[in-house]
Amino acid sequence: MLQYIPHLVHPVVPGRPTHECGICGIFGHQDSSKLAYFGLYALQHRGQESAGIVTSDGTRVTCHKNMGLVPEVFTETSLQQLNGHMSIGHVRYSTTGASNLANAQPLMVTHKGTTLAVAHNGNLVNSLELRKKLEEQGSIFQTTMDSEVVLHLMARTAHLGLEKALWETFSALKGAYSLLLMTQDTMVAVRDPDGFRPLCLGKLNNGGWIIASETCALDLVEAQYVRDVKPGEVLIFTDKEILSLFPWPRQDSHFCIFEQVYFARPDSDIFGINVYETRKRMGEILAGEARIDADIVMPFPDSGNYAALGYSQASGIPLEMGMIRNHYVGRTFIQPTQSMRDFNVRVKLNPVRSFLKGKRVIIVEDSIIRGTTGKSRVRALKLAGVKEVHMVVSCPPTRHACYYGIDFPSPTELIANNKNIKEIADHIGLNSLHYLSLEGLVEATGLSRKDFCLACFNGEYPVPPDRSFFKDALGTC
Repeated sequence: MLQYIPHLVHPVVPGRPTHECGICGIFGHQDSSKLAYFGLYALQHRGQESAGIVTSDGTRVTCHKNMGLVPEVFTETSLQQLNGHMSIGHVRYSTTGASNLANAQPLMVTHKGTTLAVAHNGNLVNSLELRKKLEEQGSIFQTTMDSEVVLHLMARTAHLGLEKALWETFSALKGAYSLLLMTQDTMVAVRDPDGFRPLCLGKLNNGGWIIASETCALDLVEAQYVRDVKPGEVLIFTDKEILSLFPWPRQDSHFCIFEQVYFARPDSDIFGINVYETRKRMGEILAGEARIDADIVMPFPDSGNYAALGYSQASGIPLEMGMIRNHYVGRTFIQPTQSMRDFNVRVKLNPVRSFLKGKRVIIVEDSIIRGTTGKSRVRALKLAGVKEVHMVVSCPPTRHACYYGIDFPSPTELIANNKNIKEIADHIGLNSLHYLSLEGLVEATGLSRKDFCLACFNGEYPVPPDRSFFKDALGTC
């Protein structure tokens, strides 16, 4: 039976499913918790509900986590109490598991005197089936997280030794997982065979190692990028060596292309591709696909900035910043309630009225999910006196559910699943609406169509979810 480590008590934060998470692991550095803190700070865009770090000095394992942003959860005092040369950290958005401290990661347990912690980015699409089997065999779950399944499977196979336990555990899992595990003396990084979520390896200045969701975390701690953790790879870090194992047969990767479209920071390299350059190429290709006669090109900061730059340069239409952003308001796509989304759209961006009056404007957006933000922003432009509002979107229409860790699990929430392009344009209040083609999106990455998961656009799922997943899915991030 697993014994859960006590953690801080914090009130439950009400909310609804959102998206994404970020993970960071440090091995072989005396200030590992502080470096993990900075790594999580760089990955804050991937999760703003909760943050946590687990640290080990080789014998004693310590955990600190809470609801809130990284600098709110951690203080100088709390970091000083996280002593050790090895740490794993996590920033979270819930996809379907409730937003509360019990579900904050890393999750940590003890089993027969061994402590095991896990930090997970992704969604397991057979978690309900596995959870049901484990409960029938006597397992007692303490969270609504699919990540907890990993802990139970590892505990049940621990007597086989670490490598065999890893193989048995992850062979049973289906779905998306870029994941860090930690015991008192070992850190393990695992990436699923499809490679849905990013994960990279870096070298610290003192010779230690860092594992992180994005390369921007490496940059902040001045680590040298070594390579991406490969799809289907297991890296085991011990004081003696680093082992690279491939327990599963090699297969084609299925990188989540929405990382390039929206999630990742533009200064990161994701799947071996620079995000800034890819988004700029999306705009360039879009300019060839959607030729519009207008006075200016402008983004809604900050998501459309780089595609707008590419569109402007390729079309010859001047780029202007007609909307000014309030930087103290969070990203609207990830707010927990519809009413909060509507409110934040109104306060996040304000038009430069005297400049925009009478102009024909092309808005460059990275995506349209529910249509809420676009409708409110276009209304603000019209009230500012804009003559025409056209919109171009640097990805195809998002019509299908994602079961691998993104905040559109229900097609009913997706405006493109319920309306055609003309109806979407009318709903938002646009003179015209144009999406980047799927071929153009893939071309912008420099990779091939077979390298990516494109399910949210074309409905073709590389790893089909179990039937029960559609009814009542558990989730992590």
